[in-house]
Amino acid sequence: MNDPQIINITEPDLIGRIDKILPTLITASTRSQIQKRIDNGNILVNSKMVKSNYKLRLNDQIEIKAVEPQTLSIEPENIPLDIIFEDDDVLVVNKPQGMVVHPAAGHANHTLVNALLFHTPLSTINGEFRPGIVHRIDKDTSGLLMVAKNDMAHQSLAQQLKDKTNTREYWAIVHGQIREDEGTIDAPLGRNPQNRQKQAIVKDGRNAITHFKVIKRYERYTLISCRLETGRTHQIRVHMQYINHPVAGDPLYGPHKTLPGKGQYLHAKTLGFEHPRTHEQLLFDAPLPTYFSKMIKYLDENDS
Repeated sequence: MNDPQIINITEPDLIGRIDKILPTLITASTRSQIQKRIDNGNILVNSKMVKSNYKLRLNDQIEIKAVEPQTLSIEPENIPLDIIFEDDDVLVVNKPQGMVVHPAAGHANHTLVNALLFHTPLSTINGEFRPGIVHRIDKDTSGLLMVAKNDMAHQSLAQQLKDKTNTREYWAIVHGQIREDEGTIDAPLGRNPQNRQKQAIVKDGRNAITHFKVIKRYERYTLISCRLETGRTHQIRVHMQYINHPVAGDPLYGPHKTLPGKGQYLHAKTLGFEHPRTHEQLLFDAPLPTYFSKMIKYLDENDS
């Protein structure tokens, strides 16, 4: 049996109803799943059972008991896909905000992989639950992903990621006005030692480099583009928090008082790579989703 996960409430931002706070810390769990685990006594506060509406206080200690892993079976699902490009080797898809990329605990179905398997065969290199997936973007990040339809394509695309020869550019709305027109954030990333659901800048972390440019400044926000030189988990979100300009709407790394919406304003807008078979240089662009473009219009009218 795995040891329980311990979370200490040491930040004012973590004060509030436990069933609202915990889903932001345990990203693979929904609020209803958290409520069920609380009711079943699998989540304790200060070694005692609490109700779902318990309000967390500073110095509270949350104990999350490990649950027995469920056997997952991945099933193809007829879910509409926004396919930007496809041939016999690769597929480029524009993932909507709110969709998980591949099945995992808490998200056994309705993922991008479920939808892809209904549409086409995929590479097998990443195993049963991540077929075809060469790189990922977060559930609440929208935008472009390249998918491998066979193992040859997967090996080629994965090597391009390793060699940093592809293009990945994101647009984001971040808090505050960035004074510099452009800049580079070079700060190593690793798992947060205080909260294993989060990433953090850590001395012995993996090399992580993000280049950013200002597109437009508002009174309280800045619209930027970010080009990834590396592709670490939550890289842009952590790097922007690191320079005190967290991504707006980010429930994990940003302030609670932020722009309304269902997640961070982060969109994988541009994707480029060399075709694995033809070696042609391909470049794709996904327009901003409606929720994102509407927020820019709102800022143009109300925060300029």
